[in-house]
Amino acid sequence: MRIGVLLLPTDPWPETVARAQRLEALGYDHLWTYDHLSWRRYRDRPWHATIPWLTGLAAATSSLRLGTMVASPNFRHPVTLAKDVMTLDHISQGRLTLGVGAGGVGFDSTVLGGEVLSPRARLDRLAEFIELLDLLLRQPTTSFRGTYYTAEEARMLPGCVQRPRPPLALAAGDPGTMALVARFADAWITYGDSSHRDSSAAGTEAAITRQLDALAQHCARLGRDPGSVDRMYLSGNTDERPLASLAAFTDLVGRCEALGFTDIVFHHPRHDDPVWNDPEDIIEAIASEVLPLLH
Repeated sequence: MRIGVLLLPTDPWPETVARAQRLEALGYDHLWTYDHLSWRRYRDRPWHATIPWLTGLAAATSSLRLGTMVASPNFRHPVTLAKDVMTLDHISQGRLTLGVGAGGVGFDSTVLGGEVLSPRARLDRLAEFIELLDLLLRQPTTSFRGTYYTAEEARMLPGCVQRPRPPLALAAGDPGTMALVARFADAWITYGDSSHRDSSAAGTEAAITRQLDALAQHCARLGRDPGSVDRMYLSGNTDERPLASLAAFTDLVGRCEALGFTDIVFHHPRHDDPVWNDPEDIIEAIASEVLPLLH
């Protein structure tokens, strides 16, 4: 199992670089950030642009994989996103994972003046978004005409470092998005119950079990081995506090392993955050006591 950390793109740049380099030195496997223009309780706080932020960290590190958690169709177009991804893949020397999701309601969905889409329309838009992204990142020239997106002989030169393209990690929870995971994704991202009806440990595990069943069914229809899809659990969005102690985190690792997860990502503790405010020394404790056993 691999362990990654999610950093919010809100802090002064020197602090961000120091944290990323510290995580790399401690042996963490990957680093992520949220792809938003602004976000929830950080709405009126500094919030940097995702692609330049990751580009800077690609230049400041050498082994950490880097990723978007997750790029959204709310304000991104597949052609321009694919060009950014291709370029960042070169700058990072093939260390990029592209996380993608449907995009919810809120700031990012209205900032460009567009209408707020229904869940069904967001699913249809996501399917088209991923289909075009996949084509753009795999081939030098792409033309495409859909309901939401158009590309006319879009050039993607020199192409990505990673072949056939950087890994695509899709955030999904309902049956419709799980079908897209089976069709397109190299990895699946979940935090449990996407409806937020039950954020308890039992409710989270029940939701994940349903999602795994859906993934297996969709893979079977396509003739795909569900084991070929990496499984990534994003912690910190439920009632659990897995960073409260080393024992709590070890327990989470064991339960995730039993469910077949290949990766866990946790939010870097922040003393000024009302939710992710566990003591920061848990970072060193996990690195010294857990990572060696997993690696």
